Amino acid sequence: MMNTEKEIRSHRYCVIMCGGIGSRFWPYSRTGLPKQFIDFLGTGRSLLQMSYDRIRSVVPAENILVVTNEAYAELVRRQLPDLGDNSILLEPARRNTAPCIAWAAYHIKARDAHASIVVTPSDHLITREESFRDSIVRGFEFVESRDALLTLGIQPTRPETGYGYIQIGDEVEPGINKVKTFTEKPNVELAKVFIDTGEFFWNSGIFLWKADSIIRALHEHAPEIAQVFDRGAGHFGTASERDFIEMEFPGCMSISIDFAVMEKASNVYVETVDFGWSDLGTWSSLYDNSPRNSDGNVTQNCKVMSYDSSGNIFAVRDDKLVVVQGLNDYIVADAGDVLLICPKSEEQDIRNMVSDAKLKFGDTYL
Repeated sequence: MMNTEKEIRSHRYCVIMCGGIGSRFWPYSRTGLPKQFIDFLGTGRSLLQMSYDRIRSVVPAENILVVTNEAYAELVRRQLPDLGDNSILLEPARRNTAPCIAWAAYHIKARDAHASIVVTPSDHLITREESFRDSIVRGFEFVESRDALLTLGIQPTRPETGYGYIQIGDEVEPGINKVKTFTEKPNVELAKVFIDTGEFFWNSGIFLWKADSIIRALHEHAPEIAQVFDRGAGHFGTASERDFIEMEFPGCMSISIDFAVMEKASNVYVETVDFGWSDLGTWSSLYDNSPRNSDGNVTQNCKVMSYDSSGNIFAVRDDKLVVVQGLNDYIVADAGDVLLICPKSEEQDIRNMVSDAKLKFGDTYL
């Protein structure tokens, strides 16, 4: 029987998802060095390292796993040298979050039949870490006492069109509600309606559940994924796990956990939280979360002389001086071989720019 706090904590695990490319931060975030491995905030720690640091107060270090693409294995090992090889799950192909989470759940379940899990992206910014810790502990306590899938919801501050939204239903505990609906990336008019109702929260992409609960939900709502990993019974936690994953994982359908499970399941809950969250998904979000100089500009470790210019973010590598006049609300990002100059209001087009660069120049600038 699990009585002491130490015993309870020993069955808690964290899965850090670290396979994304971060194309909205191009040209700084590249295929060879995605944004989660970059020290965007000048703290001396990358976003991945900061994610690892903050979860260590909640989950034992030996229970932290990173799921990433094979191409980033050495980057993960270099940035998180305390992780053992058994704590780094290397995907042979990108298949979105549902197969990633499924593999981690089956892997952890083979190790610990009583496991509960927090799943978190590797590239988010959280400024109030004590509040984050309290929210995660509370989430663990909630899912450990019932068959529940829990997501963390963030109070929206603007009609953001780049996030998913969660509509809350009945409150089951203070600060925890049943989920009524999910809506993925609404247009700005609908996002404004959501905010006006007061019933909608941003979907943070941070989830908690027991290993049993998410595996059961995969069987019910995404059986084609569950069947793949069911075939791995006997392989997980053994020397043959890697060979099984190399053979079977690329055949998984590519789908997010939201579409595969969360939008279909009836046992989904949301914990509404406030711990200074940003997904740092765009240059504008980095601007919003960075200190500004007297001109209202953000400079990312670079030298800038600006005249009659404000609201800009400058990210320039090497020892280059940037001189601008009459520039307002722009992104200026110089990665050496690529210079991006784009209005912040048009940054949603950066992904299209990346696609165009691939069509015209292959992978040279990606």
